[in-house]
Amino acid sequence: MEVGSLPVELWRVILAYLPLPELGRCCQVCRAWRELVLSLDNTRWRQLCLGCPECRHPNWPSQPHLEPPSWREALKQHALATRTWTQNGPELQSSACLLFFRRRKDRRVWHVGPGCEFETLRGALGVAGPYDRVVLHPGVYEEQAEVALKVPVELVGLGRLGEVALLVCMEQQCPTARLCNLVFMPPWFSTVVYKTSWGHVQLDNCNFEGAQLQIRGPGTCQARFCSFSQGSSAHLLGVVLSLLDSCDFSGSDTASVTVEGPPVSERNWACKHLAALARTFPSCGMSGNNSSLKDPEAGSTGGAQPPAANVKKEHVSIEDWKKRTEVDAVCQGTVIEDGWSDGEHSEGEGENHNGEGINNTKKQLTLDYKIQCDHHGLSHFLKPRPDGSLSVASSPDPPSVAPEPLTLQQELDRDPEAHMLAVSTLGCILRRCLFRDGKGGVHLSNYGQARLEENVFRGLNYAVRCIQNSTIVMLRNEVCECRASGVFLRLSAQGLIAENNIHSNGEAGLDIRKGANPTIVCNRIHSGLRSGVVVLGNGKGSIRSNQIYNNKEAGVYILFSGNPVVSGNHIFQGQAAGIAINENGRGMITENVIRENQWGGVDIRRGGDPILRNNYICYGYSDGVVVGERGRGLIEGNHVYCNKGCGVWVMSSSLPQLLGNYIIHNCMYGLAVFCRKDPENIEAREGNWEGQENFNEEGELFAWESDLDSEDERHSARRSISVALVESNCMSYNGAVGLYVKSSEALNVFANLVNNNRGPGIAVLQSSQLTRLVTNCILENGRGGVAVEKDCRVELRGNGVYENSGHGVSFSGNGQIVENDMVGNRGYGIQVSGGADIKVVRNRVQPAQSCGIAVLGAVKGVVHDNILFQGHPANKKTLLHMDPANESCVLRNNSILSCTSSPPWVFENPPPRPLASSPVGLSSSQYPSRLGISMTTRISATVESGCHSGSMFCSIL
Repeated sequence: MEVGSLPVELWRVILAYLPLPELGRCCQVCRAWRELVLSLDNTRWRQLCLGCPECRHPNWPSQPHLEPPSWREALKQHALATRTWTQNGPELQSSACLLFFRRRKDRRVWHVGPGCEFETLRGALGVAGPYDRVVLHPGVYEEQAEVALKVPVELVGLGRLGEVALLVCMEQQCPTARLCNLVFMPPWFSTVVYKTSWGHVQLDNCNFEGAQLQIRGPGTCQARFCSFSQGSSAHLLGVVLSLLDSCDFSGSDTASVTVEGPPVSERNWACKHLAALARTFPSCGMSGNNSSLKDPEAGSTGGAQPPAANVKKEHVSIEDWKKRTEVDAVCQGTVIEDGWSDGEHSEGEGENHNGEGINNTKKQLTLDYKIQCDHHGLSHFLKPRPDGSLSVASSPDPPSVAPEPLTLQQELDRDPEAHMLAVSTLGCILRRCLFRDGKGGVHLSNYGQARLEENVFRGLNYAVRCIQNSTIVMLRNEVCECRASGVFLRLSAQGLIAENNIHSNGEAGLDIRKGANPTIVCNRIHSGLRSGVVVLGNGKGSIRSNQIYNNKEAGVYILFSGNPVVSGNHIFQGQAAGIAINENGRGMITENVIRENQWGGVDIRRGGDPILRNNYICYGYSDGVVVGERGRGLIEGNHVYCNKGCGVWVMSSSLPQLLGNYIIHNCMYGLAVFCRKDPENIEAREGNWEGQENFNEEGELFAWESDLDSEDERHSARRSISVALVESNCMSYNGAVGLYVKSSEALNVFANLVNNNRGPGIAVLQSSQLTRLVTNCILENGRGGVAVEKDCRVELRGNGVYENSGHGVSFSGNGQIVENDMVGNRGYGIQVSGGADIKVVRNRVQPAQSCGIAVLGAVKGVVHDNILFQGHPANKKTLLHMDPANESCVLRNNSILSCTSSPPWVFENPPPRPLASSPVGLSSSQYPSRLGISMTTRISATVESGCHSGSMFCSIL
């Protein structure tokens, strides 16, 4: 009969009455009939799939409300899976057609129950032959001793699930068996209801109530659509391969699934068939996309979602950001210090410090009398890019583009070890299972191996615990609402954790400790009641391309000698710090986007010593980077911008190295260094980290001191320093001072660009130890260039101080100003006042509209060999001024060049400062170790009663 003889709708109604074998025959008639039968997916194929007594909804138990992509394909996969147990002999190889079973001619069916052939299960098994079917009628069957399965047999319960219950302990002594539609309860003499040590067992649509399933290698197991409740569990000991698919685990007293021991070397016949089944499931990374990261809403059943999971690429101006975050008032009205200013204003210094006043100054200084200083040693920071856009240091707008996290496929392509784990199929495979409302989910120990795919873990004490050199592969799982940590790894555990949704857990989302070294990539870790990821007690790991957000404490918390690699992650909207490194924690933290966190983007204190490199730390509601008490670390090449507090906040008792960072567009100071005993500034930034995380597992006390490794190779290239170092950074467009120092410890500040800040470029309010400002460029700041308060010990050497709106240098402390260039500043070039004890030597000064060098008050020191250039021709002030009553300061050999001395002048020998090379003639980027040693040696000398009259410090220099 032709298909076209009737409307398609009528054909579909007719075919909907056909059973499965008849549908198969219709498919073989012709292509048109085949297409017609296949079009019944949502009708007849759906009815057949849901009506099969041996299976449940394809998405049971975790997502039964979602329909599968194809009901026909789901029924086909179920049919193929149910035939695995029959494939152990060559005579029983399955065909390619859609059949549940290839029956042998002599296969018999035995019935057990009241009024049947047998009333007991033991009696039926005594006469059953190989591959016979034993059908149990509704009822409860109890055996008083262990029952042995000596021949391959199929046990099937008749009726609905739950009508046939077995109170037995069965031991399989045959190569294969199948159990279907049964309820297992433990007998009085054992909690184990089924065990095998070398054969294969297939469990379809069975319930275990308070019972234990035990599989010992080389035995194998395939369980589908089974329920484990009331404390039931599955124990797999040394298994090579077992598959638990679409099972429900609830109410466990211990772990629901325990995998213990390495896979045994011996294989049984079912391993190759189980491996083939495992490969039919979509493999991690094969699709080439990272759906869990691209759509934060997808695949989640709980937890707060971010309003913007990906960093936006549109251009964001600083004004737009201020409106969005309501921080304009903070930027405009920042209090630099009560009762402090950057020196007295000269008559030529305007009171207007906004951008308009700076622009007016630039216009006035474009005449030919101005000494050109645009080609100084740090001018490359300010040059436009090859495409014509402004550089980061000179742009009035913050960066608009931050790196996107890599997809899982990209991560696997560059990590062969992770790729091997992603395609591995060894050990216990659990997929599409639901673990809920119990103590534990999956426990691996003693070199055990497991692979978890698309499971849901909810309402447990913990989801996964992997210890003692075990290996775990977790792909696309959901781990939520655990009372402790979601995933726990320790004692040299390893594995791959990728594309999981880990959220709303009581402790850390992932807890890594005691030598564990997993690879954690492309996960969403969010909405935790504590931290997102905790690495401690010598834990390691590679944490890459994850989205970590909205956690109550630190997104990543490293302490007690934890030493992970944290790279390419987006860590945002946390209620504490983005990353916290504490209690001798270490780590390599690179190329992350850390944004919109309530506390510091990165918090380092109490012996924390990380490498923090090439990160984007931005839009935080506090400081960008906090280096607290006894904090250390190498902070290099980061972009720290648009934070409501300081860009970098450092406590003077710490010892960090800040190299080559862009610290820009922050609302308060660019870099602030404070004393440890300054409660006004410390209080808001002291994190009370003690007692916040439960770092002991179930009351266990760990002796961390006995587990600490020696120094890692990641730290071997770091230069050794004894003084905090700030070198080659760009501190621009910050809301207050570019560099603010109120310190009780020594500080080295070398080769930095400090420009366009609203306050002074550098302000030193307290410095009982020597602060060295060497070869910096301090340019176009809204107030003065450098301000040094009374009793501070400061050395300025080889700096370029250009076109600031206040004094070039306002100095009231002790120290020396040597070989600096001061050009175009609206106030005095150098103002020395108060009771300063100072040496001003070989500087080149050209003010815009005021004095070149002014010595005011009872200053003690010497001013000699300086060159002063006439500024604006209308400026009638003397270039070198000292109060007549001052008898303690010596002026000698200073040169004054007026407008009649053939301007324009040019700095040629040497060219404008800062020079391209370091003070000792070496580039810090080329010779970091040698420069570090030389700097440390040079600053170790003390300064006694000023720098003049032959001090030891001057003789060493």
